Amino acid sequence: MLYNYVGLSNVCLLAIAMSLSEISNPGRKIQIKAGQIEAMADLNDTKTAQAIWEALPLKGHVNLWGDEIYFSIPLGLELEGGRELVSVGDLGYWPRGNAFCIFFGATPISQGEEIRPASPVTVFGRVSSDATAFKQVASGAEITVEKRSNG
Repeated sequence: MLYNYVGLSNVCLLAIAMSLSEISNPGRKIQIKAGQIEAMADLNDTKTAQAIWEALPLKGHVNLWGDEIYFSIPLGLELEGGRELVSVGDLGYWPRGNAFCIFFGATPISQGEEIRPASPVTVFGRVSSDATAFKQVASGAEITVEKRSNG
C-alpha cells in the first residue's frame, strides 16, 4: 500500500511540475493581429515560449485547419511536453510544420468537444481574450505577432 502511495505521490509531483512550467509569464505579453482581429496573449515559461519571444516579431499568412490558425515560423524546435489535446485559446508550436498555432475550436480530427491538433504540439501560451473571435479570419490573411512588453 505504501508503494502505491509513493507512486501516486510521484505522479502528482510530476503533474504539478508540468502545470507550473506552463504558467504564463506576466512579463511576456504578445499582440496577435490576423486580418481584422487583434488579441493579446501571455507566453508561459517553456523553452519554446522563450525561443518564440526572442524571434519576435513574426509575420506570415493564415492557414486554417478547422478552427485552428497556423503559419510557418523560422524556428525548428523540438516537442516540449507534447499535447495531443488542447483548449480554446491555447497557442501551440507544431514541430512537424515549424508552425505557430492558435486553437479556437474543433479541428477536422476532433471528436466531440475536444480540440485535437494534427499531431502533438508544445503549448507555449494562451490568448487572454475570447479566442473564438479568430473564426472571423480568412485563409490567406496576413498575421503578425509582436512583443507588447519587455518583461
